[in-house]
Amino acid sequence: MNLNKTKDRLHFFSFAVILGIGILLSSGCGTSQVTPVPMASDTPIPTLVPTTTKAPPSPTPTPTPQPLAARINGEDLPLSALQSEIIRLQVGRAAAGLSPLPDDQSARLALNELISQTLLAQAAYAEGYTIDEDALSAVLQEIRTAQGDAWTGWLQTNAYTEDSLCIDLRRQMAAAWQRDRILATVPETMLQVHARQILVYNLEEAQNVYAQLQNGTDFATLASQYDPLTLGDLGWFPQGYLPFPQVEAAAFALNPGEYSSIIESDLGYHIVQAIERDDNRLLSSDAHLTLQTQALKAWLTTQRQNSDIVLFLP
Repeated sequence: MNLNKTKDRLHFFSFAVILGIGILLSSGCGTSQVTPVPMASDTPIPTLVPTTTKAPPSPTPTPTPQPLAARINGEDLPLSALQSEIIRLQVGRAAAGLSPLPDDQSARLALNELISQTLLAQAAYAEGYTIDEDALSAVLQEIRTAQGDAWTGWLQTNAYTEDSLCIDLRRQMAAAWQRDRILATVPETMLQVHARQILVYNLEEAQNVYAQLQNGTDFATLASQYDPLTLGDLGWFPQGYLPFPQVEAAAFALNPGEYSSIIESDLGYHIVQAIERDDNRLLSSDAHLTLQTQALKAWLTTQRQNSDIVLFLP
């Protein structure tokens, strides 16, 4: 499985983490079980003592419904799965040297992660995705071999059983497949503008700069006075990339050589000049990643709005 650098930077799934840890199920993952199964109960089984008195037949036991955290388009998310995900979230933070999150925040993050994965996996199966059992077995073989004698301890630390790990990995593989389809919708080339700006932090100064431009002062000369390091150069960027949409919109509305009126943002007061335009310019890696991240967020937002998600948590 090839998770390239751009996809890794999205750090959206724990799938890449699982691949790097080193795990293998000695018996492999069964092909028939896809949906989560409850963990075995710790309650001891009572011993049956024979008796000479004929007892009436016992009623057939019925399964006790497992507590749920959520139901997503009819698919149950067990509370035990959420509790385990919370543990793994905190274990991961500790391994990264980060402080633990408050219980309510870690629960919210873990639940959102599982819902997002489930929505992506459901969409993948709807699009015809099937698990590559050979690839799954190869991944499990490689990562368990790397874990070695620490295998059992790692499972316990990360709140996994072999069955629950297999279930999680299947869901994450399906989710990653659908995620990659969404990321692939972002083209590598598109309309971009090369622009520069003059940024000041009070309106009076901005009006003074604008008056100088109106009187014929060269934009680049003024920009170098306010930003000697980069000369106000914003570089090339596509629509949807800059953190201030109003600045970006102004840049795309200009022809090369033109400059904008004063634009106010949370950062200050901007005056923008368009330098060049290119209808089909190759995106920088950072711009491509930004647009991919936005595409994924937009897909998840739409999918949640159109899904039947029932939460069973207080």
